[in-house]
Amino acid sequence: MDFVDVILPLPLHGKFTYAIPEELQGALEVGMRIYVPFGRRKYYTAIVDEIHHRRPENYEVKEVLAKLEERPSVRYPQRKLWEWLADYYLCTVGDVYKAALPSGMKIESETYVSLNKDFENDGGIILKEREAEIVIYLENKQRVRLDEMGRDLKDKNIGTRVNMLLSEGIIRVDEKAVERYRSKKEKCIRLSVKRGDQDALHSKFDLLTRSARQQNTLIAYLDKSGWFNLSHHLREVTKAELLTANGTNPGIIKALVDKGVFEEYTRVTNRFEQTGKSDTIALKPLSEAQSSALKKVRSEMQTHAVTLLHGVTGSGKTEIYTHLMKDALDSGKQILYLVPEISLTTQLTDRLRRVFGDRMLVYHSKFGDSERVDIYKRVLESHEPLIVLGVRSAVFLPFFHLGLVIVDEEHESSYKQYDPAPRYNGRDAAIVLASMHGAKTLLGSATPAVETYYKAENGKYGLVELAERFEGAVLPDVEIVDMKVQRKRKVAKGILSEPLRESMHAALKEGAQGIMFQNRRGFAPYVVCTECGWKPKCVNCDVSLVYHKQSNQLRCHYCGYSITPPNVCPACGQNGIEVFGYGTERIAEELHKEFDGYRVARMDLDTTRNKDSYQEIIEEFSRHETDILVGTQMVTKGLDFDKVRVVGVLNADTMLNFPDFRSNERAFNMIEQVSGRAGRRRDQPGKVIVQTTDPDNDVLARVKAHDYDGFYRAELSDREKYLYPPYTRIIVIYIKNKDARLVDSVAVGFALALRRVFGQRVLGPEKPFVSRVSTWYLQSIMLKVESEASMKKVKEILRAIYEQMCADPCMKGTLVYYDVDPV
Repeated sequence: MDFVDVILPLPLHGKFTYAIPEELQGALEVGMRIYVPFGRRKYYTAIVDEIHHRRPENYEVKEVLAKLEERPSVRYPQRKLWEWLADYYLCTVGDVYKAALPSGMKIESETYVSLNKDFENDGGIILKEREAEIVIYLENKQRVRLDEMGRDLKDKNIGTRVNMLLSEGIIRVDEKAVERYRSKKEKCIRLSVKRGDQDALHSKFDLLTRSARQQNTLIAYLDKSGWFNLSHHLREVTKAELLTANGTNPGIIKALVDKGVFEEYTRVTNRFEQTGKSDTIALKPLSEAQSSALKKVRSEMQTHAVTLLHGVTGSGKTEIYTHLMKDALDSGKQILYLVPEISLTTQLTDRLRRVFGDRMLVYHSKFGDSERVDIYKRVLESHEPLIVLGVRSAVFLPFFHLGLVIVDEEHESSYKQYDPAPRYNGRDAAIVLASMHGAKTLLGSATPAVETYYKAENGKYGLVELAERFEGAVLPDVEIVDMKVQRKRKVAKGILSEPLRESMHAALKEGAQGIMFQNRRGFAPYVVCTECGWKPKCVNCDVSLVYHKQSNQLRCHYCGYSITPPNVCPACGQNGIEVFGYGTERIAEELHKEFDGYRVARMDLDTTRNKDSYQEIIEEFSRHETDILVGTQMVTKGLDFDKVRVVGVLNADTMLNFPDFRSNERAFNMIEQVSGRAGRRRDQPGKVIVQTTDPDNDVLARVKAHDYDGFYRAELSDREKYLYPPYTRIIVIYIKNKDARLVDSVAVGFALALRRVFGQRVLGPEKPFVSRVSTWYLQSIMLKVESEASMKKVKEILRAIYEQMCADPCMKGTLVYYDVDPV
């Protein structure tokens, strides 16, 4: 009998072996999706990792239930990437699998709960209030999903209560397989005669001599299907397509079906299948500086697997990317083009589709499950050259002939996945993916990550500099405004300084636009009772609630908990509750008042929850239907608006004063990037106004001078002194428990065990900036290891320490996870 080792979408170490039943012998392949039982009642979609003859010992092997496809969905380079991600980011291959495949490709069983109709209570079982609620709920609902019942009853411990009722025989639990993918189906029309049978075709026309409209519809079908072009395959014609023909309507098509002229059938189609559109416009000619940079990039790619294009904001890096993509397509290769935010795909999609037609696909999380499955299948089944434009999750697509990977704005922290595992960096994963395919990688940024520039300077990466803006535009003038002086002189109005107000008024009068950047959403970040100092806090997290005026809610930005603001202080009973500080919602409201008659739009997480909201906001601003765009870091990244004259950074202090070794780098990058949105046309020089209470800060001086090199040298010196990346690799170990005392005890024990192996490389434990999230208390330990250290070996050591720690009773209920290369 043959057996398979499979990967399950679960955070479990190791792989699991199943027997192949007789009917599936010889039918399975590595990389194929199969359906298997796991545990007592659960069923999952597993990936075949190995087929062999080794019968496992010491336990009974379960059988594979079914295969879910005829050809593998996961290619060999993908599985190698999964293994690398699991080793490097200290997680399991199951974690990676769960993140890699669209949900629509993972059929899983869901738990359903119902009352046991055969149960008879003889009075010996007394239910608690919450358990009685479940019974009453099920009497009304009959049968319901476990997660749905938990939401309806607002019970986070629903699983515990269900287990108690199950053990008493009061309820039943069963599993139902759920497939989330819904294929797209189209009604098609075909002629009921064989192609080439002219006599049969003439007889069909004879049936229609009394109806010119029916004849016209038949002629339209023959034309659209390419019936007479025998050198090409007959093209399928959809019913919707045929209805666009002159004079055709559903009644005419039905009459032709009834007469036996047409046959109607349904086909399953890919939402993103190729439609045959080719290049629509020629590539734009490059400037002299761009042409020189392109030549150097091509040269560097001959000798380096990875090349960094360091080009100032507005230098036209995208046009260079476009020429390189055409090179790759012409040589029959596929291209992965990564951007850090979904908002960037909006502008780029239009630009690239005009050049590359439907050879360009877009992939990100705003697509539904079924749409993502169709994009995945299009990449899997097509060997033709194409471009995939996407965010970090696009690295998991099943490329066949990958020849070029472009990572735009490579410094961005948005490439980093925080929760859940794998906590990977999309940029680094893309570089590894390219190496596995033998492809070249181009990293682009005006403010490269310190580690990236260090590798480029030291010859590991190729380096190309592009130091001037496109068409002679100049970098914007940056003014640092001291808000302490502004408030002392009483010329600041709300959050706006006098220079920012005057500059914005002048720009708007001349028909230009402005951007206001504030990295806080909501209306006001602080709510305080001025009588007693009471502040509303999240019940689940150690953070204050943020006031959102539009929804009239106090909301936690960590767990989503929300309440309606009280009318009087619950602590002292006085009417002294006031809001302080500025989020994007409040700033937009003030801008409406200050710049009366001008149109203000807001772009943050609250206004971009819908699939098309990014595109609508950006397109309206591009068409100058709005005059001022206020937003969070979404507005800092790579957006190209040629009429933006003024950019305001409303509070630089929140970025500068953060307890983290990367805070200066993040602040410099963010402010320099948002500054780069201004003055992108030669005839409209830009103005950037940075508001701060620390005008002498060295980072702001570097921003004012657009001095990346000076910032990099200073930052590198500090990193070397304190042994931070690029001189070491950082691993942060997080320990979580719902008991604060237990998490402290485990953290101390874990740190001691780590020190016995790693010595002075271990720092901590300490409480993170937010030490309780979603009722879990947190402690962190920082581990610095040498850059050249084997992460596979580090993973083995950490796993051994974890298993040793599990002997401690305090580990019960404790979660341990790792964040490698935190940003």
